[in-house]
Amino acid sequence: MVCATFGFVVCMLSAGVHASAQQPQPIPFDVSGADAVWSSVCASAFLGFVGCGTTPLANNDLGMVVGTYSHTYPSTDDVMRAFLRTPDGAITSFDAPGAGLENGQGTVAYAINNHGVIAGAFQDTSGVYHGFLRYPNGQFIPFAAPGAGTDPGQGTLATNINSKGETAGTYIDEYGVNHGFVRSPLNDFSSFDPAGSVFTYPCEETCLNSGGAVIGFFVDANNTYHGFVRGPGGRIRIIDAPYAGTGGGLGTIAASINAKGEITGYSLDSDGVAHVFTRYPDGSFASFQDPAASTAPGEGSAAFAINQIRAVTGEFNDQYTVMHGFERFRDGSFANFDAAGAGTGVWQGTRPSTNNAQGEVAGWFVDANSVNHGFVWIP
Repeated sequence: MVCATFGFVVCMLSAGVHASAQQPQPIPFDVSGADAVWSSVCASAFLGFVGCGTTPLANNDLGMVVGTYSHTYPSTDDVMRAFLRTPDGAITSFDAPGAGLENGQGTVAYAINNHGVIAGAFQDTSGVYHGFLRYPNGQFIPFAAPGAGTDPGQGTLATNINSKGETAGTYIDEYGVNHGFVRSPLNDFSSFDPAGSVFTYPCEETCLNSGGAVIGFFVDANNTYHGFVRGPGGRIRIIDAPYAGTGGGLGTIAASINAKGEITGYSLDSDGVAHVFTRYPDGSFASFQDPAASTAPGEGSAAFAINQIRAVTGEFNDQYTVMHGFERFRDGSFANFDAAGAGTGVWQGTRPSTNNAQGEVAGWFVDANSVNHGFVWIP
């Protein structure tokens, strides 16, 4: 380990890679009725973050997986529908009450806690977003953050839920500006923006921990990305990770926080190369690249989740900008994996989303037709 001090501690870690031949293979799945072709409608739905086909977004410690899939309904409109997959492979599809059934509308399940409560968002027939909770008995509770706009493309998206039933996400106001929010189980809301933010986005799935800390990123007036962590009392700390560039859409993306307050994500340097970081509660950083990643401009490694034992999952890009999955274990070793059927074109391949306490990874792979398919990877 080689460390240097630049106002904070930066550690570039060296690590080995588990032999790929010994790795278990991702278990693929598709929701029945999911689109098998790409369209501009599903590719741009829900702020353009979910895609076409089957897109798992989160798993819990019980092995349940939630997400969304695009579905042509009844014959011409491309609608988003939510799903819940249990560890035995059974899949339940659902639509939030009030969800629209026209092009790009529908329901997305973003997160699930260990009690089986799901947080998500739906877009109504007028194109307005609403947050929701879905309980294991099928009961829905819709909600809207104060200040959320009521015109098409505005509204509330709940993207996280913790074990206490607190939720966090983003709302889009009447001017089209994104702000962060935290909602208590009693429907009390706290809205927030880091100083200097022109766009605030608490990240999806595992960005609200059991202590009530929420993380994400914001964009400043110079188009630089910064991470943030907001404590349960409302104090916001800005996160600028090692290697982060400035301007031009460069900077820091905070992507996940565990119960210990350890944060992972990635920074984009001046060449657009992504570097994974872990930020510890004392403010120190560790940074790494997957050993198989290309470090040419626009490539690198990006982390999307960190579990309770500090295992980090994410993707790395090769020299052809193809995505490959990885999990980096606490001892610094890596397991790299590719789903069967993953495409080998630009921005195709295997894209993990979250990992649970057992290190099980849920995510999706993008095929040669740029359609998403779900997978579960069990180490």
